[in-house]
Amino acid sequence: MSDNMTNSTNCPEEKIISGILVAMYSIIFIGGVIGVIVMSFTLFKSNTRSVTTTAVINLIMVHGVFLLTIPFRIMYFVKNEWILGDPFCKIVSAMIHVHMYLSLLFYMITLVIRYLIYFKQKDKFEFYRKLHAVAASAAVWAVVVVVIFPLFFGQYGTSNTYNTSKCFHFQGEFNKLGVIILNYIVIALVFVMVCAFLCLQVCIIVGVVRKLQGPILAHQEFSAQMKSLFFVMVMVVCYLPYHMFRIYYLNHLSDCKIVMYNEICLSITAISCFDMLSFMVRSNYLKQWSVCTALRK
Repeated sequence: MSDNMTNSTNCPEEKIISGILVAMYSIIFIGGVIGVIVMSFTLFKSNTRSVTTTAVINLIMVHGVFLLTIPFRIMYFVKNEWILGDPFCKIVSAMIHVHMYLSLLFYMITLVIRYLIYFKQKDKFEFYRKLHAVAASAAVWAVVVVVIFPLFFGQYGTSNTYNTSKCFHFQGEFNKLGVIILNYIVIALVFVMVCAFLCLQVCIIVGVVRKLQGPILAHQEFSAQMKSLFFVMVMVVCYLPYHMFRIYYLNHLSDCKIVMYNEICLSITAISCFDMLSFMVRSNYLKQWSVCTALRK
């Protein structure tokens, strides 16, 4: 067993942080499930040929698959012992990373489509037929299942011998220089892309505000851009903290507290499961505000 692994499993703060993680994942699970169910019924009546709707449907699927693994995370942090075997531990451990990057991908697809609609002055982008939307989604998932999953799971947790009664402690993988370099590349890419989307969205909103007259919340164009800003802020709040902390984490792997803090940062990425529920609440609020503004006129 590696020294990193030994230190992380005897960390004095482990019980306290485990309690925090149990509370966080419990809230995320409840809110995420409610959001997925409610949004699924809402999208059932939507135009399924819309590219944006297709991306959101896939995003819901990503959340749904990940939410299935959260009870196992809660069980582990409650018992502080893993009893379901090493292979399943790797699957549950890897799924939070898969969820994060797939969600990030579909957020970006959604934003790109919304920006194209804005700049090209179109109402929407649609697939020619519903079958095309299904085929596009199937192609993305086929790449994930057939290519990414086997590569990921084939290499994940193979560099060291780990304590099978513990889970989510695979920092021994960072003994490989290639793994460290890959992490820095991913961190840089995520930071640059998220910041680029944020800057672009702020510029668009400023341009819209300057163009509009009267109460801006009453305008559909402003409301549409606020929806895009919502997706950008999910990426900023949920994903940037983890990737920024990752830089410090990669240089302090021997510190047991850092390993547990990394788990907290990972749990923050799972808060993105609230996006559907938050999006619906915010959309309803803006609709009510627009109605009230219109009545005052």
